[in-house]
Amino acid sequence: MTAIKGKVWKFGDDINTDVIMPFRIKSRTNDPYELASHCMSGLDPDFPKKVSKGDFIVAGKNFGNGSSREQAPIAIKYCGIAAVIAESFARIFYRNAISIGLPVLECKGISDTVEEGDTLEVDTEMGIVKVKSGKTFTSPKLSGFLNDLIREGGVVNYYKKYRKFPWE
Repeated sequence: MTAIKGKVWKFGDDINTDVIMPFRIKSRTNDPYELASHCMSGLDPDFPKKVSKGDFIVAGKNFGNGSSREQAPIAIKYCGIAAVIAESFARIFYRNAISIGLPVLECKGISDTVEEGDTLEVDTEMGIVKVKSGKTFTSPKLSGFLNDLIREGGVVNYYKKYRKFPWE
């Protein structure tokens, strides 16, 4: 995969799934585009109008904590965000993101280095994030299968294409 260039949308520590995708929205629809139109509305109701396809969310520690709602990473993905890059992730959010094909990169120290509006160059498969200052961050690489899941757009799309999983 080639590197993607995009703008940073920065959030802090402990960003909860309730602010990413509020229950009042999630409870009335499963349409990914409707969910996307309310992405991050618990913090910034205008967020979906400001984002461009290929932008990045950069956050602090424990991104995606709270409930296990898979609608949170779906909203982020369908809003146009190319990847979420954080100091650390809540485990269930991390797993849900990979399952729906949203790249997530864990990069220690990134939230102290970038500012909202900065441009990043990110190779999601290699786990490399280049910042405008020239500094490079690396995220632990995913296994080949998990990269395949993300490349295919998630577990459902993977199965539709291959009709089996590697362990079958």
